[in-house]
Amino acid sequence: MELGVYRGALVRLLLLQASWALVGGQVRYSVPEEAKAGTVVGRLAQDLGLEAGEPEARRLRLVAQGRRASVEVSGASGALVVSSRLDREELCGKSAPCALRLEVLVERPLRVFHVELEVTDINDNAPVFPAARKNLSIAESSLPGSRFPLEGASDADVGANAQLSYGLSPSEHFALDLQKSNERNIVPDLVLRKPLDRETMPIHRLVLTATDGGRPPLTGTVELVISVLDANDNAPEFNQSVYKVRLLENAEEGTLVARVNATDADEGINSEMTYSATNFFPLSGKDVITVNPKTGEIRLTGALDFEDVNVFDFRIEARDKGTPPLSGHCSVELEVLDVNDNAPEVWVTSLSVPVPEDAAVGTVVALLSVSDRDSGANGRVRCSVWPAAPFGLVSTFAGSYSLVLREALDRERVSEYEVEVRAEDGGAPPLRASRGLRVPVSDVNDNAPAFAQAVYTVLARENNAAGAELARLWARDPDEAGNGRVSYSVSEGGGGASVSGGGWRPASSYVSVDAESGRLWALQPLDYEELQVLQFEVRAVDAGEPALCGNATVQLFVLDENDNAPALLPPVGGGPGVGASGSAVPGALWAWASWGAPAGQVVAKIRAVDADSGYNAWLRYELWEPRGKGPFRVGLYSGEVSTARALEEADGPRQRLVIVVRDHGEPARSATATLSVSLVEGAEAALAAAGSGSSGVGLRPAAEDGASAAASTTTTNVWLVVAICAVSSLFLLAVVLYGAARWAPRAAVLSGPGPATLVCASEVGSWSYSQRQSRSLCVADGAGKSDLMVFSPNFPPPPGPAAKETQPDAPTLLQTKEINAYFHQSYAIIVSRNTCVTFQRCNRASRWFSSI
Repeated sequence: MELGVYRGALVRLLLLQASWALVGGQVRYSVPEEAKAGTVVGRLAQDLGLEAGEPEARRLRLVAQGRRASVEVSGASGALVVSSRLDREELCGKSAPCALRLEVLVERPLRVFHVELEVTDINDNAPVFPAARKNLSIAESSLPGSRFPLEGASDADVGANAQLSYGLSPSEHFALDLQKSNERNIVPDLVLRKPLDRETMPIHRLVLTATDGGRPPLTGTVELVISVLDANDNAPEFNQSVYKVRLLENAEEGTLVARVNATDADEGINSEMTYSATNFFPLSGKDVITVNPKTGEIRLTGALDFEDVNVFDFRIEARDKGTPPLSGHCSVELEVLDVNDNAPEVWVTSLSVPVPEDAAVGTVVALLSVSDRDSGANGRVRCSVWPAAPFGLVSTFAGSYSLVLREALDRERVSEYEVEVRAEDGGAPPLRASRGLRVPVSDVNDNAPAFAQAVYTVLARENNAAGAELARLWARDPDEAGNGRVSYSVSEGGGGASVSGGGWRPASSYVSVDAESGRLWALQPLDYEELQVLQFEVRAVDAGEPALCGNATVQLFVLDENDNAPALLPPVGGGPGVGASGSAVPGALWAWASWGAPAGQVVAKIRAVDADSGYNAWLRYELWEPRGKGPFRVGLYSGEVSTARALEEADGPRQRLVIVVRDHGEPARSATATLSVSLVEGAEAALAAAGSGSSGVGLRPAAEDGASAAASTTTTNVWLVVAICAVSSLFLLAVVLYGAARWAPRAAVLSGPGPATLVCASEVGSWSYSQRQSRSLCVADGAGKSDLMVFSPNFPPPPGPAAKETQPDAPTLLQTKEINAYFHQSYAIIVSRNTCVTFQRCNRASRWFSSI
């Protein structure tokens, strides 16, 4: 009963230890170095809690971290076995304990375990001296008790296997004394027990034996050849026995480590000495340290590396030049200080790509390991991932990280991520390392095709060829492969147009769209006069599962071409004009104009229309015949035919005008109209206009304010002008005589300039008149009214100061010669409807005035 209770407690204890190891995530094993290949280190699968057959099914394997592990996992049994030679000294050097960190991966599900394998030392290395023979020179005057340091042996093993003891072959003159130079090393000293006699024995041959603490112990020997020298009885002495120096590992070559100084009480050549470095531990110190033989300066000859050796122990020997030479010794301890000279290292142990764009947050993408060879704060590593989204790092164990998904992915926005895992240590300044990962994202059909525009405006010229390409539509589907392959079609019932002749026609009867390229084709020629706007929908569908689609509206505007010539319109209220024979003549028009009609009077209006639109329907009118300066002109855009000047009898009874109507298209199209204008008396023109009425072809009255009234007053106006000129001349004569009688002595004043006052200004000019003498005569006949004003010459004031004071500041409108001309002529001006027009020069009155 007690035995069963004991066994149950033992089983529970073992299970507790196994579960504690698994929860801790780390299994520890130890194996002696030089174990044979195939040696079982431990039952790894069993210790990890895997059942039989699981190690091979779940691919239990080791992941190396930069150096050969010399162990492997047996696929069948899941045991950790030795695969190659294990040499602790090669793996760890002098470091103790020698622990190898291994990572073990299993799949389905993916898990990582850490295994620590300790390689224990065996006594497989014998002590080794720097040389098989050591020559020593000792003066015969050396006193008993004199000490002579010897170079100790070194053992590559560690621990007890590296603990050395020394023994000296029997000698009556010499003995061996062991000294601890520091806590790690034991230095053998050769002690003189009995004075030497060179004449009796000039050379002593001894054997120094070093024995390690292993089982069984191993030994190494060196032959000591001691030469007894004659009296140089004072050896050099250093000012201190131990020199301790600290130096950063990044110190440059040539850096001064220390300066040792030894003195010799002898004189002359026996006091001159040279320095040398001996007893290096480790021996690699010979390659990085040297001493100046004359000055005793210790300098670096190579680079220091804290990670390889952190302490150098050696001795400085000062040897004089006496006969025999004597030497003194001191110890130098050089401690190498760590600097942050090793950047972190990042390894990717596992990578699962590509990642579906619908992967859940928290999905593990990669496993990484991070390490730094530096120590202390310089070896503490912080890791981050860039960019910060959509991935993140999760620390699983010390130096192990998982790259996980932190945000939802969108392949259409980013199809591939260049992820950089950045590691930074805690040194000053910190060193950084990075490892780039390429993480592609696989596609799912989550985007519908989308057109660049919701509404496309397409401009197409009419009369296009059937099959002509009107436009190219393009819908973008950011998905890839079949998910992004788009086909196009005109949506059924998605649009159409009503034609000018009535009815409705679907868009598919006018246009078609290529399913692959999205090119929009015309199925038939378009006619602007029939169809101006066609609106329909185009559908884009991808090839994904399930298929997604998008729509766009197309507005097709038909652009007008200049394919219609201008057409002349018939007269308002009637057909074309009637010729002399009374038959209809196509394109022939008639109009009447009265003799003496002023310039600018409209006699007819040509009317035309163009079936095109816009610039193609903008018409201009040109007078084709007669060429040159004829009596008529035509408005460029109004089509109004008007007199270019006053009509005269020399113009003949009839004028034939050929008028070309052109549009502004390219090329321009035209139509021709022939207008016959009959020149008649004013009364006849009025009767003709009244007879034609509104039915005349472009006819308009010769005088819109009453042509009959104007004709009746023409003769009266002529006689009125003659009478006015005569009266004005008589009045001028009276004034001149009156002035000559009154101001005879100052007759010369008549030649001076006089002021002129502006009386009328308009778009046809300005006139001046006398303020002192003016006459007005109003003649009315019928509805027309005209004001006739007669201006007499302006007499200038007499010269002198008074004249200067009364002269106005306004600018003089007439020069002196023009003022003098008023004495010989006068003008009659008719003012009608706010317009001032110079009417007639009174030559008769002028001649009468000149004769007087």
